[in-house]
Amino acid sequence: MEVFEPEIMGQKGPYWIKTGILIVLLVLGAILVFSSVFQVAPNEVAVIQRFGKFVRIEGPGLHFKLPIPIEKSTKILVDYVFKEEFGFRTLRADVRTQYSPGNYADESLMLTGDLNVLNVKWVVQFRIKDPKSFLFNVRNKRKNLRDVSESIMREIVGDYTFNEVLTTKRLEISDLVKQRLQETLDRYGMGVQIDKVLLQDVNPPDPVKPAFNEVNAAKQEKERMINEAWEQYNKIIPREKGLAEKTVEQARGYALEVVNKAQGDVARFKALLEEYNKAKEITRKRLYLDAMQEVLSKIGKKFIVDKEQKSILPLMDLNKTQ
Repeated sequence: MEVFEPEIMGQKGPYWIKTGILIVLLVLGAILVFSSVFQVAPNEVAVIQRFGKFVRIEGPGLHFKLPIPIEKSTKILVDYVFKEEFGFRTLRADVRTQYSPGNYADESLMLTGDLNVLNVKWVVQFRIKDPKSFLFNVRNKRKNLRDVSESIMREIVGDYTFNEVLTTKRLEISDLVKQRLQETLDRYGMGVQIDKVLLQDVNPPDPVKPAFNEVNAAKQEKERMINEAWEQYNKIIPREKGLAEKTVEQARGYALEVVNKAQGDVARFKALLEEYNKAKEITRKRLYLDAMQEVLSKIGKKFIVDKEQKSILPLMDLNKTQ
């Protein structure tokens, strides 16, 4: 037994050593292979660094590189819209979006141009347009973008009045912030493209909301009363103007009628005068007959008696009703 055991141990020792070395070599080979092959998704690019220095950018698909630690690949989403929220945080976007209950007033409370305070909440949407610049030119990219966006928003809000920021100038403010934010980030060489700046919600601070709502209610009541007054004005004034125009036109018509009639009477009198001057007796008789015709045509029952008749009672039937 003392001679047999060393022979067995002499046979087993080299076998296990070789097996261990082979396993280590296989593991190292697998590591080298897997670290040399990488897949890039359709919405990504891979930035390749060799000993920390930028060498190239690879697009979507299967690619090869030198194994770690010689070359390193960093994948960056380029076909993706990133979002930064200011004054609020979204926990879950759904049919009923859930927001964080935290207080972010330090981001959103701003002073307007007329020295009022507003709670401005907004969103910045952006893409990575230059992966190399985005990766190497700026440190703390997210913090820098947020600081620059907040600074520009405060500057621009300070150029507008309280009511303008709250109501009519929101779109204009969003466009200005987007433009200036893009210009600033381009000067930094950050490699970012700003897609949109959206004013999500603009309200007075919570402590003054009740008073603000009362003011708004009073303004709405004022507008309602003004609109009702204009409604009555539009009903009554045009009608009265129409009646006035009608009265004026009637007066003008009456005046024209009177003038025309007077002119006709004058013309008729002149014609009669001319005829009278030609034949006075005939004209006088004709005028008498015309006058009698006009008067007698209005009398119902007529009695013609002889001038010698002393009484007209025999001619009247008193038993008949007149």
